[in-house]
Amino acid sequence: MENRVSVWKANLNNGIILGLAGVVFTLALWFTDQTSNNKIGYLWFLVLAVALYFMIKSYRDNYLRGFITYGQSLGAGVVIMLYYAIISAIFGYILYKFLDPGLIDKMLIAAEEAMIERGIPESALEQGLNVQKKMMTPAFISVMSVFSTMLAGTILSLLISIFTRREGNPLIDDTIEDQIEG
Repeated sequence: MENRVSVWKANLNNGIILGLAGVVFTLALWFTDQTSNNKIGYLWFLVLAVALYFMIKSYRDNYLRGFITYGQSLGAGVVIMLYYAIISAIFGYILYKFLDPGLIDKMLIAAEEAMIERGIPESALEQGLNVQKKMMTPAFISVMSVFSTMLAGTILSLLISIFTRREGNPLIDDTIEDQIEG
Protein backbone atom coordinates (compact mmCIF):
# COMPACT_ATOMS: atom_id res chain seq x y z
CA MET A 1 0.00 0.00 0.00
CA GLU A 2 1.48 3.36 -0.95
CA ASN A 3 1.09 6.61 0.92
CA ARG A 4 -0.58 9.21 -1.25
CA VAL A 5 -0.46 12.87 -0.41
CA SER A 6 -3.28 14.99 -1.76
CA VAL A 7 -2.46 17.46 -4.51
CA TRP A 8 -3.67 20.23 -2.18
CA LYS A 9 -1.28 19.36 0.62
CA ALA A 10 1.66 18.53 -1.64
CA ASN A 11 1.48 21.90 -3.41
CA LEU A 12 0.68 24.08 -0.41
CA ASN A 13 4.33 25.09 0.09
CA ASN A 14 4.75 25.86 -3.60
CA GLY A 15 1.64 28.05 -3.59
CA ILE A 16 2.75 29.89 -0.46
CA ILE A 17 6.24 30.44 -1.86
CA LEU A 18 4.82 31.78 -5.11
CA GLY A 19 2.33 33.96 -3.22
CA LEU A 20 5.03 35.44 -1.00
CA ALA A 21 7.22 36.07 -4.05
CA GLY A 22 4.28 37.92 -5.58
CA VAL A 23 3.89 40.01 -2.44
CA VAL A 24 7.59 40.91 -2.47
CA PHE A 25 7.39 41.77 -6.17
CA THR A 26 4.31 43.96 -5.60
CA LEU A 27 6.01 45.72 -2.70
CA ALA A 28 9.07 46.36 -4.86
CA LEU A 29 6.85 47.89 -7.54
CA TRP A 30 5.00 49.94 -4.98
CA PHE A 31 8.17 51.27 -3.32
CA THR A 32 9.62 52.25 -6.71
CA ASP A 33 6.29 53.74 -7.86
CA GLN A 34 6.06 51.33 -10.81
CA THR A 35 2.69 49.75 -10.06
CA SER A 36 1.22 50.88 -13.38
CA ASN A 37 4.21 49.81 -15.50
CA ASN A 38 2.82 47.13 -17.84
CA LYS A 39 6.25 46.07 -19.15
CA ILE A 40 7.31 44.98 -15.69
CA GLY A 41 4.00 43.12 -15.36
CA TYR A 42 4.84 41.12 -18.48
CA LEU A 43 8.23 40.29 -16.99
CA TRP A 44 6.50 39.02 -13.82
CA PHE A 45 4.21 36.87 -15.95
CA LEU A 46 7.29 35.24 -17.50
CA VAL A 47 8.83 34.68 -14.06
CA LEU A 48 5.51 33.20 -12.92
CA ALA A 49 5.46 30.77 -15.86
CA VAL A 50 9.03 29.59 -15.22
CA ALA A 51 8.39 29.20 -11.48
CA LEU A 52 5.18 27.28 -12.13
CA TYR A 53 7.02 24.93 -14.49
CA PHE A 54 9.62 24.09 -11.85
CA MET A 55 7.00 23.73 -9.12
CA ILE A 56 4.94 21.26 -11.15
CA LYS A 57 8.14 19.40 -12.05
CA SER A 58 9.06 19.29 -8.36
CA TYR A 59 5.63 17.88 -7.50
CA ARG A 60 6.05 15.24 -10.21
CA ASP A 61 9.52 14.22 -9.06
CA ASN A 62 8.99 14.36 -5.30
CA TYR A 63 5.44 13.06 -4.90
CA LEU A 64 4.65 11.04 -8.03
CA ARG A 65 7.93 9.15 -8.49
CA GLY A 66 8.81 11.04 -11.65
CA PHE A 67 5.60 10.33 -13.54
CA ILE A 68 2.64 12.65 -14.03
CA THR A 69 -0.26 12.66 -16.45
CA TYR A 70 -1.34 15.77 -18.28
CA GLY A 71 -4.42 16.05 -16.06
CA GLN A 72 -2.42 15.67 -12.84
CA SER A 73 0.02 18.30 -14.04
CA LEU A 74 -2.81 20.65 -14.95
CA GLY A 75 -4.44 20.08 -11.56
CA ALA A 76 -1.21 20.75 -9.68
CA GLY A 77 -0.68 23.97 -11.61
CA VAL A 78 -4.21 25.17 -10.92
CA VAL A 79 -3.87 24.34 -7.20
CA ILE A 80 -0.57 26.23 -6.96
CA MET A 81 -2.10 29.21 -8.77
CA LEU A 82 -5.15 29.15 -6.49
CA TYR A 83 -2.95 29.46 -3.41
CA TYR A 84 -1.01 32.23 -5.17
CA ALA A 85 -4.22 34.03 -6.16
CA ILE A 86 -5.62 33.97 -2.62
CA ILE A 87 -2.41 35.30 -1.07
CA SER A 88 -2.12 37.98 -3.74
CA ALA A 89 -5.75 39.04 -3.30
CA ILE A 90 -5.40 39.34 0.46
CA PHE A 91 -2.26 41.41 0.08
CA GLY A 92 -3.89 43.51 -2.64
CA TYR A 93 -6.78 44.28 -0.33
CA ILE A 94 -4.37 45.34 2.42
CA LEU A 95 -2.40 47.47 -0.04
CA TYR A 96 -5.41 49.30 -1.49
CA LYS A 97 -7.35 49.61 1.77
CA PHE A 98 -4.66 50.39 4.34
CA LEU A 99 -1.16 50.90 2.94
CA ASP A 100 -1.97 53.23 0.03
CA PRO A 101 -5.64 54.13 -0.39
CA GLY A 102 -4.60 56.76 -2.96
CA LEU A 103 -3.26 54.07 -5.28
CA ILE A 104 -6.72 53.49 -6.72
CA ASP A 105 -6.91 57.18 -7.66
CA LYS A 106 -3.53 56.87 -9.39
CA MET A 107 -4.85 53.87 -11.32
CA LEU A 108 -7.93 55.86 -12.38
CA ILE A 109 -5.75 58.73 -13.59
CA ALA A 110 -3.60 56.28 -15.59
CA ALA A 111 -6.75 54.76 -17.10
CA GLU A 112 -8.03 58.22 -18.04
CA GLU A 113 -4.72 59.08 -19.72
CA ALA A 114 -4.80 55.82 -21.65
CA MET A 115 -8.34 56.53 -22.86
CA ILE A 116 -7.37 60.03 -23.97
CA GLU A 117 -4.36 58.64 -25.87
CA ARG A 118 -6.67 56.22 -27.71
CA GLY A 119 -8.84 59.12 -28.79
CA ILE A 120 -12.01 58.09 -26.97
CA PRO A 121 -14.72 60.79 -27.21
CA GLU A 122 -15.32 62.96 -24.14
CA SER A 123 -18.81 61.57 -23.42
CA ALA A 124 -17.60 57.97 -23.54
CA LEU A 125 -14.58 58.94 -21.44
CA GLU A 126 -16.80 60.34 -18.67
CA GLN A 127 -19.08 57.29 -18.70
CA GLY A 128 -16.15 54.89 -18.59
CA LEU A 129 -14.49 56.71 -15.71
CA ASN A 130 -17.74 56.87 -13.72
CA VAL A 131 -18.19 53.10 -14.05
CA GLN A 132 -14.57 52.48 -13.08
CA LYS A 133 -14.82 54.76 -10.02
CA LYS A 134 -17.81 52.79 -8.75
CA MET A 135 -16.10 49.44 -9.26
CA MET A 136 -12.60 50.33 -8.09
CA THR A 137 -12.85 49.38 -4.43
CA PRO A 138 -10.27 47.29 -2.57
CA ALA A 139 -12.75 44.42 -2.14
CA PHE A 140 -13.85 44.38 -5.78
CA ILE A 141 -10.26 44.59 -7.03
CA SER A 142 -9.25 41.70 -4.76
CA VAL A 143 -12.12 39.45 -5.82
CA MET A 144 -11.55 40.18 -9.50
CA SER A 145 -7.82 39.54 -9.10
CA VAL A 146 -8.59 36.00 -7.88
CA PHE A 147 -10.66 35.32 -10.99
CA SER A 148 -8.17 36.88 -13.41
CA THR A 149 -5.22 35.14 -11.75
CA MET A 150 -7.03 31.81 -11.92
CA LEU A 151 -7.81 32.33 -15.59
CA ALA A 152 -4.19 33.17 -16.36
CA GLY A 153 -2.99 30.33 -14.12
CA THR A 154 -5.22 27.80 -15.85
CA ILE A 155 -3.96 28.90 -19.26
CA LEU A 156 -0.36 28.74 -18.05
CA SER A 157 -0.97 25.31 -16.52
CA LEU A 158 -2.52 24.04 -19.75
CA LEU A 159 0.62 25.06 -21.63
CA ILE A 160 3.17 24.03 -19.02
CA SER A 161 1.55 20.61 -18.55
CA ILE A 162 2.53 19.78 -22.12
CA PHE A 163 6.16 19.95 -21.04
CA THR A 164 5.94 18.49 -17.53
CA ARG A 165 3.88 15.38 -18.20
CA ARG A 166 5.77 12.13 -18.14
CA GLU A 167 3.78 8.96 -18.36
CA GLY A 168 5.45 5.62 -17.86
CA ASN A 169 4.61 2.18 -19.15
CA PRO A 170 2.10 0.73 -16.67
CA LEU A 171 3.07 -2.85 -17.46
CA ILE A 172 6.75 -2.29 -16.76
CA ASP A 173 6.32 0.20 -13.92
CA ASP A 174 3.88 -2.02 -11.98
CA THR A 175 6.22 -5.01 -12.32
CA ILE A 176 9.17 -3.02 -10.97
CA GLU A 177 7.07 -1.76 -8.04
CA ASP A 178 5.98 -5.30 -7.18
CA GLN A 179 9.60 -6.48 -7.20
CA ILE A 180 10.69 -3.61 -4.95
CA GLU A 181 7.81 -4.06 -2.50
CA GLY A 182 7.89 -7.88 -2.58
